[in-house]
Amino acid sequence: MHTLQTADYIVFFVYFLLIAGYGYYVYRSKKTTGSSAKDFFLAEGALTWWAIGASLIASNISAEHFIGMSGSGFAIGLAISTYEWMSAAVLIIVAVWIIPMYLRNRIYTMPQFLAQRYSNSVSTIMAVFWLLVYVFVNLTSIIYLGALAISSISSISFEWCIAGLSVFSILVTLGGMKVIGYTDVIQVLVLLIGGLVTTYLALTLLADKFGYQGNILEALGVLRKEAPEHFHMILDESNPHYKELPGLSVLIGGMLINNLAYWGCNQYIVQRALGADLKTARNGILFAAFLKLLIPVIAVLPGIIMFVLHKNGMFQQEMMTDGIVKPDHAYPTLMNLLPAGLKGVAFAALTAAIVASLAGKANSISTIYSLDIHKKFIRPEATEKQIVQVGRWAVIISMVIAAVIAPALKSLDQAYQFIQEYVGFFSPGVLAIFLLGMFWKKTTNAAALAGAVITIPLSAILKFLPGWTNGAFPDYPFLDRMTITFVVVTVVMIAMSLLKPKPAGDAHNIVLDKSLFKVSPAFIIASILICAILTALYTIFW
Repeated sequence: MHTLQTADYIVFFVYFLLIAGYGYYVYRSKKTTGSSAKDFFLAEGALTWWAIGASLIASNISAEHFIGMSGSGFAIGLAISTYEWMSAAVLIIVAVWIIPMYLRNRIYTMPQFLAQRYSNSVSTIMAVFWLLVYVFVNLTSIIYLGALAISSISSISFEWCIAGLSVFSILVTLGGMKVIGYTDVIQVLVLLIGGLVTTYLALTLLADKFGYQGNILEALGVLRKEAPEHFHMILDESNPHYKELPGLSVLIGGMLINNLAYWGCNQYIVQRALGADLKTARNGILFAAFLKLLIPVIAVLPGIIMFVLHKNGMFQQEMMTDGIVKPDHAYPTLMNLLPAGLKGVAFAALTAAIVASLAGKANSISTIYSLDIHKKFIRPEATEKQIVQVGRWAVIISMVIAAVIAPALKSLDQAYQFIQEYVGFFSPGVLAIFLLGMFWKKTTNAAALAGAVITIPLSAILKFLPGWTNGAFPDYPFLDRMTITFVVVTVVMIAMSLLKPKPAGDAHNIVLDKSLFKVSPAFIIASILICAILTALYTIFW
């Protein structure tokens, strides 16, 4: 039944009051001690390690995971989990080598790093790119998938879902990063509980379907037996989904590039740790890495379960649109089966994931626009209070733009893959510019400028040239295209830097302090544990 019962509304109302009340409390307590631009955008020194870790996950996990990744679980299988499990490994890399660079150099935005290391030209080009990608790909897709999910499990229309999510997210975001960070702790708790409840229901349904009377352990065995092709992490070329997840590229190629760019060079993510000290930031990132290991249980597994149930005759109509099976309908269909009250928990979890992601993304858009565009070029004399006000307007305007565009995404089949592919046009060049800027002093401004300019055209050529040449040019999987783009951009930047070195007076304004790369014994033990779990998972499901 596509409606919520009284018990569901009560559960959701309690969640809403909890978030709104706690957010207001944090906002008022912040306001009494004064508010600066850094406090508004970064919550400087205010977030604990657990708040940073929770906020990282809350900002990362959204409808694209519950709906999009579950849909990919239905269509592809466990292999889509590599986005989550490889993220856990990459977060360790970010905590050890990348975050210390930002904190040591007092970096507050990614464009600021580029301006400090290279020039305002590189910084501005990349700031504009980031704003376009954040608004027209990320923010838009989160609103679309969120509205799709909520309208699928309730009587609220798609359009009103878009409006409601946008307004709710704006209210959370206007309080600044401190409000976002601490409300994200509640959001993560709600989305984990709601996600686990939905997964449990799915396993119970599967057990009942095969005569095991709710025994979920038996249901797990049924999954491996009924859908063995859905339990391979590494796909070979004969697999119909090889182009989405091409073999070992999900470990050592494009997936690594994708994750390093996302977790290490992305304002939306890195911003959570930029206001903390190094120990707190590292512990928060490590906490997020542990949480990442759990995400496939609540996002991918339900999709695989729905595939098996659909294969065995259930949900034939629910999974179809115009006679075509729609994988992204898997999670909403499952949520509709939850009993009153529990459906409210799942509804709150989904809303929590969507709102947390939207708030985090909008805050990053606001930060980049306010500090790297408005303050630099439009009104350099603006006061701290005026910059915060501009930031709030940036939140409202970007959310309105995304809400207007979101309905245009209705034609998508697997939205998660769409997001990954088109963000991947931009990521390889970003990573090359940042890594060379951090760890190779000879990298020149001209090289970085070239890297920024050629990244998107090169990615577009690799994608569209096979069609333009009727297949004469190889049609590479998009993760392999990311690898090629990264290598080409890196080689071009190195060659340009060697052929025309920086002038003697061109200072390198980023300090490389290798002593900050040392980590505590506890950090090492936790990192080894995460890597051991990942090794076991990839070995079992290779």
